[in-house]
Amino acid sequence: MSKSVFDYTVKDINGQDILLSQYKGKLLLIVNVASKCGFTPQYKGLEELFSELKDNVVVLGFPCNQFNGQEPGNEEEIKNFCGLNYDVTFPLFAKVQVNGSEASPLYQFLKEEKPGLLGSKAIKWNFTKFLVDRDGKVVKRYAPTDTPEKIKNEIKQFL
Repeated sequence: MSKSVFDYTVKDINGQDILLSQYKGKLLLIVNVASKCGFTPQYKGLEELFSELKDNVVVLGFPCNQFNGQEPGNEEEIKNFCGLNYDVTFPLFAKVQVNGSEASPLYQFLKEEKPGLLGSKAIKWNFTKFLVDRDGKVVKRYAPTDTPEKIKNEIKQFL
């Protein structure tokens, strides 16, 4: 069993393998994102947070279509949407599942490390966020309603 987020390799939005260990020494905010969700405008806040803190914090966006089919596009469409509508420069990854038997190993680990309300392991909706410290330990789980603007000061406390 992995002990750290840095033990995982994931596919980026262009299909390349990315070792999460390349982010050692930085805080990570890992978010399951979607283009057609009521929370989609959070892309703006995530990008602002990343731009402001990118020397110390990296936002990692994982598109997911498990919630009401709110991320129906392929990787190219997702990349274009994020670039055109929100000028996203933070790393985006290949579509993943976050719940169920097909959930990505990374998300299985995140949910195990930081269960949700009442110990629930399931991700409830798009834009659930996990904060990972510089050593790859999951230190906080945020609800979809926790906007980047609302959690920025808390994230800064981990710097």
